[in-house]
Amino acid sequence: MTHSRQGSARIEFPNELEVLITREFDAPIALVFDVVTKPEHVSKWGATPPDQMTECSIDLRVGGNYHYSFVTEDGSVCSFRGTYLEVEPPIRTVETWQFGGWPDAEAVETMQLHETDGVTTLTMRLAFRDKAGRDNYPAGADAAELTSSNDVQDSFDAMEDILESLLDLKGSRTCATSAGLSPPPPAPASGS
Repeated sequence: MTHSRQGSARIEFPNELEVLITREFDAPIALVFDVVTKPEHVSKWGATPPDQMTECSIDLRVGGNYHYSFVTEDGSVCSFRGTYLEVEPPIRTVETWQFGGWPDAEAVETMQLHETDGVTTLTMRLAFRDKAGRDNYPAGADAAELTSSNDVQDSFDAMEDILESLLDLKGSRTCATSAGLSPPPPAPASGS
């Protein structure tokens, strides 16, 4: 990665039913897609400290379901779930989106990736069924930019850290192999 993009996610409200979040990552599109769609990665960025992820299941196929659950610092249990409507690796997923804390707030989420010169732009669009659902979104209807204390921003920053770690690991293996050395062993898996 060339430089930190910590805190750079942007949020927009293009109309009364949608939330649009954009974030760039200095990583190849396939790696960003993996970090966004594989449970071993989502479990690390889907809830950021002090929240603790308790469940992360992803069946990444059309008709497959996903479910993320985490416990907040005050002991509240939060849960996101949905069903994949479209899956086009490594550029796009479309899924239903439901948050357990807002039973009436249903949306369709579209995650789109685009890579230019080694920088992958992630765009997430939530299209809510009604304005009341959209207005419940954590950033609030008048937020022009996510703040560093916002959970969405924190999650994107955690994704950047994961990508950087994966790229560093890949780089050290590539350099060692090019030099005729055995690559370092994989890091032990940490608990989620």
